[in-house]
Amino acid sequence: MEITQGSPGPTVQQRAAASPALEIRMLGTLRVDRMGAVLGAHHLGGPKPRQILELLLLHLGTPISKERLIELLWEGHPPAEAQPTLESYVCVLRRHLQPGAGRTGPLQTVNGGYVMEKSLVDLDLDRFDALFRHAQQSSASEALPLLREALALAALPLLGDELVPAWAAEERTLHAARVTAARILAAETATALLLTEESVDWANQALVGDPLNEHAWTALILGLEHAGRHAEGLQAFETFRRALDLELGCAPGTALRAAQARLLQATADDEFSDVLSALFLLHDQCQRAVRSPNGPAFLHVEPAAPDVLREAGIVLDSFLRRARFGV
Repeated sequence: MEITQGSPGPTVQQRAAASPALEIRMLGTLRVDRMGAVLGAHHLGGPKPRQILELLLLHLGTPISKERLIELLWEGHPPAEAQPTLESYVCVLRRHLQPGAGRTGPLQTVNGGYVMEKSLVDLDLDRFDALFRHAQQSSASEALPLLREALALAALPLLGDELVPAWAAEERTLHAARVTAARILAAETATALLLTEESVDWANQALVGDPLNEHAWTALILGLEHAGRHAEGLQAFETFRRALDLELGCAPGTALRAAQARLLQATADDEFSDVLSALFLLHDQCQRAVRSPNGPAFLHVEPAAPDVLREAGIVLDSFLRRARFGV
């Protein structure tokens, strides 16, 4: 709706007409907001009308035939009067969703089936999918806020109350895979923006839902590498390698093996740096012990605390043992 400068703006009726008739949440507990009136799953006329709504929402804007709805609702074993029963359920559902609107509300009849009109429904699942798609096509700085918003919507599982039907379980599995992909993209995007702690957090969340997902492990290990947490990165690689060998009998791919090689080199460099620091510390303390009390001022060295000296000795001892005995 275009508003010209100086016009009084849209009326209350115009604003209502421009807004979705229904705001619906499917992630977690089903919830329908009908212009301020909140309906739960138990307000929709029973299990079958509720499931009709859920099936139509899963295909928002796309018609579903009566035959397909009957097949899904009764899982291939419909009653003798399945079509009249389906039609009666739709009438019940309409009375709850669009009282007084008949067939002109969001739940509409099409040739041989039904559809939820997309322009009249604000659906959290649809918003998640739209945000994820937009993020996939955006730069890192634009994508990360979109992914955060999408993943906040997806904090709870799809159709959390619908535990029995096979179609609901299948849809939950598909949606969980999209959420995992969004978390991996968030981890990769955060790494690109040098937000390494956030990257590691998103990658770990992705692994909770899919423990053998190599893309998620790659995102985690690269995030740890960029954070300078080299030993943790190597530990994560070894954890994944063992799980992959045990469960699938295969090895990590090229990208992870390359990351392991970099982490091994970085860990060796870190250890060498620690050894040098220990040597310099002990050398300075030895110099302090043997030099003349009247030596030049620039040779003044503060005595090191006993625990610092002990730690330096442990570092050197560990390094020399590995160098000499390989342990």
